[in-house]
Amino acid sequence: MLYVIIGEDRPNSLGARLEARPAHAARLKVLQEEGRMILAGPCPAIDSPDPGPAGFTGSLIVAEFASLDAARAWADADPYVAAGIYAKVIVKPFKRVWPA
Repeated sequence: MLYVIIGEDRPNSLGARLEARPAHAARLKVLQEEGRMILAGPCPAIDSPDPGPAGFTGSLIVAEFASLDAARAWADADPYVAAGIYAKVIVKPFKRVWPA
């Protein structure tokens, strides 16, 4: 089943985010290589694909996991969580409708 993972960044966490990004991206690459990744990316803090020093307000991941518990465990082990970047992480089941 698909699950959505929404991480909300703490204020002023851009430096830590940039430092932890390689480890975070490596985990996403594994999901992609396993064919379980639907989409993933950050949410810019301003209306720009490159927000510069404004940074990001969080991230969104939609991927396939065996269960809600498995999705939560994967999210809990994210380097952004370990680095204290995310103030809050939401994990929910997701039903893909579009594109069909």
